[in-house]
Amino acid sequence: MPRPKPLHDPQVLRAIAHPVRNRILAELDAHGSLRAADLARDLDIPANQASFHLRQLAKYGLIVEDPDAARDKRDRVWRVVNPEGFSVEMGEIERQPGGKAAARIFRQNQRAWGHLVVDTVFSDTPAKGTQSTLTDSALLLTKEEASELSREIDELVQGWADRTRAGGEDRITYLYYAAILPYPATQAAD
Repeated sequence: MPRPKPLHDPQVLRAIAHPVRNRILAELDAHGSLRAADLARDLDIPANQASFHLRQLAKYGLIVEDPDAARDKRDRVWRVVNPEGFSVEMGEIERQPGGKAAARIFRQNQRAWGHLVVDTVFSDTPAKGTQSTLTDSALLLTKEEASELSREIDELVQGWADRTRAGGEDRITYLYYAAILPYPATQAAD
């Protein structure tokens, strides 16, 4: 199975740290290909704003036009360059000029996103007709087993993405958010 493309460039990291651009990448990943107007409608933003962010993502090589999905030569449809996604290599990025600042901004945005995701799952008023779950499991693994588990989960999720990418009237974009890591250290209560 193809693996996510590694990201090493601090400027690319800054580009994807932007919440709207990150969401656009998620929508393109889920749908396969979309027009700026479709993204504007789905994200509830002006079409010119969606177009601007699409151009920025294209500038950094994260998305490309998808002429096969276009209705005619004037129709601009976009898709992600790497359907398997990207892996962010923070150590490599931080060693480059401007890398520490880009990594700090990216981490800050990802922390805020993680809090929003968890808060949304635990919301007292889930969106009508939707499913939200949060799974928390402790496993005894070696580093190699953790890598194998991660690959298996990636393959499972990719299979679902491939099956559902065509969309449909009753489908909405769901987020699958997972972390595999050694159990985090907790601070003792004061």
